[in-house]
Amino acid sequence: MYRTEYPRPQFERADWINLNGQWAFAFDDDDRGMRENWQQPAYQLPLTIEVPFAYQTEKSGIHDPSFHDVVWYKRQLEIPQSFLEKRLILHFGAVDYRCQVFINEQLVGSHEGGETPFEFDITRYAQEKELWLTVRVEDPSQDETIPRGKQFWREESDSIWYTRTTGIWQTVWIEPVAESRIEEVKYHTDVQEAKVTMEFFVTPQSLGKHLEILINFKGKKLVEETILLTESHFDRGFSLYKNNIFAHNFHGSRYGWSWTPEHPNLFEVSFAIVEETTLDKVDSYFGLRDIHTEKGMVYLNNQPYYQKLVLDQGYWEDGLLTAPDDEAFKRDIILAKEMGFNGCRKHQKVEDPRFLYWADHLGFLVWGECSSAPSFSETAIQRLTQEWFEIIKRDYNHPSIITWVPLNESWGVPDIRNNKQQQAHSLALYHTIHSLDTSRLVISNDGWEMTETDICAIHNYAHGQADEQEKYQQFKEAIGTKEGLLDSMSANRFIYANGFSHQDAPILLTEFGGVGFEVGKEEGWGYTSAETEEEFIADYGRIMAAVYASKALHGYCYTQLTDVEQEINGLLTYDRKAKCPLEEIKKINDQADQLTIKN
Repeated sequence: MYRTEYPRPQFERADWINLNGQWAFAFDDDDRGMRENWQQPAYQLPLTIEVPFAYQTEKSGIHDPSFHDVVWYKRQLEIPQSFLEKRLILHFGAVDYRCQVFINEQLVGSHEGGETPFEFDITRYAQEKELWLTVRVEDPSQDETIPRGKQFWREESDSIWYTRTTGIWQTVWIEPVAESRIEEVKYHTDVQEAKVTMEFFVTPQSLGKHLEILINFKGKKLVEETILLTESHFDRGFSLYKNNIFAHNFHGSRYGWSWTPEHPNLFEVSFAIVEETTLDKVDSYFGLRDIHTEKGMVYLNNQPYYQKLVLDQGYWEDGLLTAPDDEAFKRDIILAKEMGFNGCRKHQKVEDPRFLYWADHLGFLVWGECSSAPSFSETAIQRLTQEWFEIIKRDYNHPSIITWVPLNESWGVPDIRNNKQQQAHSLALYHTIHSLDTSRLVISNDGWEMTETDICAIHNYAHGQADEQEKYQQFKEAIGTKEGLLDSMSANRFIYANGFSHQDAPILLTEFGGVGFEVGKEEGWGYTSAETEEEFIADYGRIMAAVYASKALHGYCYTQLTDVEQEINGLLTYDRKAKCPLEEIKKINDQADQLTIKN
């Protein structure tokens, strides 16, 4: 079985059933399944698929990249006797794009949205002798109102567009839970005061019982408290600094207990609802982290912080959007850090929570981004907006995430330069996300044609080949000053939409580079190209020299971490092999640490 790790590491219970593995599977190209009742337990689907890999992938065992807009899954469930004493919650990490879920022919529920989790209470079915779980999925391959990101709406991947992912692509699992249980906890942290306020949501059946809270830091107990539950939704604040564990400076900084990429300090937390015995127990963690902008700079924990990010598509050669194992997430972060990057922009994908777990624990900044829809319509607006409600609900507690990116390069808002309705959509997303999450920055439209935004995020790939000195000089001048950056035209697009202008937001170069370098049998394209390892390193250094010479940039995001399908512009190959000694890239990236930012 693949992907055996606990799928929700920020809110973990001990007991669960992993439903990954072999499922029966069928294509339903004529959409006959509902008419013929394929959800009946007796109906046998003809193929076998390895969940949670999409049928387009090698790891699925099917490996068919062609269009199949309706697919079916089926498997039998075996529930341990001890679990039957509790409520049973069926979880799906992500299913692309719409699905209906059946237990023994009965519709349990449905969900729309390809990148966020959902769950159903299946307790009432559990007493039946045999349990069959059936999932019907619709993923219209050419529907441009769906937030599809890099998934191409044509059969053959091309240019910057990749093979589609249809159906289940994250872990499916069952969790037994008590009637009295913790539904959700949100952490609101204050770095300066070393304080955390926990916002609790518990079931009504929990009232009158007690909640035990334990907070540890580096193996030492900070807080141990028991409270009587009188409300289903309430806050509880804890001052952490008053404990003598913080009497000394950990890292020579007043904020030495905070979370940073250099020192990813995390507080371990456990919660338990008790009434004579323990009814529910959850293990969790949080980090003290603050992010804000001031005077044209980004501040992490109230200190100016230069971001050295790498664009990360989150694709794997044999699994597409689904990583082969938990180590793959960890390895990507370690490799990026070994090259001197302190974070990534997860591009056009809501990444698996296991990646965020490792980003939290290893110390790696993350810009969270949702897939864009290719076209603009009321349906596309509704779908993208709903996705963001679910993204923030899932990922709110991860300290590694410091920025949200709801739109990219005017995808889905092609006329935003002058179109008031599309500008209103950008503004609505910006303010909606801020209304849901005040602890992070929000970029309105990464790349160009921004409206209101916390970071001025500019894309520019016009650095030219090594022998194109005039083009390189123009690139250097365009990114060298604030005026040059704001007056630049990338892809013939203005930096701000009509009616909007720069308001002292920090300026970052958030896509650039993309030097193509073919290793082994890989063939493809890059924005420019290098023929040898030496040329590749030299070209990276040449491009970064222009970035470091800028008097206005406060960070960057280089394109990109890995090759993906026909794109060979990664620092690593598609299978994560280094194209050059990683320390050579790190030497160049480390030059950023010597910069004095001038605004």
